[in-house]
Order: sequence, then structure tokens, then C-alpha cells
Amino acid sequence: MKAESNDSTELSGAGIEPESDKGFVERLRRIASIAGSASALAKAAGISQGGMQRYMKGGEPTRKVLISLAECTGVSLEWLMTGSGPEEVSGGSLHISTDQTYAYVPLYDARCSAGHGAWNENAKVLTMLAFTAYSLRKQGLTPSMLSAIRVDGDSMAGLLEDGDTVMIDHGRNQLEAEAVYVIRLDDHLYAKRLQRLFDGSVRIISENKAYGDVVVSKTQLNDLEIIGRVVWAGGWV
Repeated sequence: MKAESNDSTELSGAGIEPESDKGFVERLRRIASIAGSASALAKAAGISQGGMQRYMKGGEPTRKVLISLAECTGVSLEWLMTGSGPEEVSGGSLHISTDQTYAYVPLYDARCSAGHGAWNENAKVLTMLAFTAYSLRKQGLTPSMLSAIRVDGDSMAGLLEDGDTVMIDHGRNQLEAEAVYVIRLDDHLYAKRLQRLFDGSVRIISENKAYGDVVVSKTQLNDLEIIGRVVWAGGWV
């Protein structure tokens, strides 16, 4: 458990100055929303409730406190301190585990229909989905490697319906065996079943047989990016 430091060391030694203004408070509120509340964020970061209230009012936290806040939510330390750079750490996903019972997975507003650049570029976190930490551990999943998006269209109907939510394991971004993956091909995102063929090519399979299969040859595999394996799906009945 991280403990709040009594060290009043100024942050100038880190090489970048923090903001003690409205911008910093807004970012602090942003990560508090990831935790569910300022109280939950304080508990996760090992900060006293009184200290958190001071920071929420514009008080300047120490370097150790900022590091704890960034680490427990998965945000970039530079972003938290200055507002510069990407919000997430490279290759990570916003997450927080406030106790031993639940883990939280970000649901992005991206859909399996179109996407440019990084798969979640310009995508916003709509909410955090709560799963029991035990259920994720049982499946061998690490919360910080997970994210969720929604399915668009009927090409996987029968398995994944339009509007369903799928959870992606970004740690499994290589084709291991026939399974459903979120992929990017021709600047579009798809949730599709992948099958490796004997000649090294990859077959992209739609569950809805109204859509034909697509074969990506071995020489064209650089055009196929596997975002991660689909490990969970859910939707309204």
C-alpha cells in the first residue's frame, strides 16, 4: 500500500512544474471519476482523505503523491502534472482497483466499424466496467491490459450482435489459435474470427454467412493489425 508522503519537496526537481490551478484540479477530478469518487481515489493511492480534499481545492501535492495517483489509475505522470502529452501511459489502459473485490475496465466510445491511427486515438472513456478481480484472475487476465468497445453491424450476428460490448485483451495481440479478435484492416476496426492457414496466410471469418470470408496472404500480413483477443462479450437481451 502506498502511503502519503510528509515530504514537502517541491516538484521542480522532477524537471517539469506541476500546475496548482484549475487545469490540475480538473485532471484530478478526471482520475477521481475513474476511481468512482475522490474518496475511492484517495484509498487506492494511499492518500489521506484530508490530503485529497486539499488537492481537490488546488493544493499542491508532493512528487510521491503524484506518482501514486498516476500509477494507481494508469495515467501519464507528465499529463497529470502539466496537462501535456497523452493521458495514458504508452501501451496501457486507464484502470483502477480500489479494493480486492473489483477491477475496472474502461469502455471506449470507439466501435468495431472504423478507426484511424492508434486504435483508440481520439476515443473517450465512456465509463468503467466493474468485474470481480477473482473472475479476471481465473481467466489469466490483467486489468491494465484490458479495454472494451462496442460492436457495430451484423457481420458477427449469432455470436456478437450489433451494439454488444466486447472486452479486449491487448496482451494477446498475436494470432495464437482460431479465436475472435479485434483487428484493424484498411483503417477499419472489426471483431472477427481469425484462422491461420497452412501457407501462413490468415482467414478472416464472419459469423454471419451473408458475409464472405477474406484471406490475407502471407505477403500482406503487415496490413493486418491484431488489436487484441476478445475474451468477453455482453449485451442486452
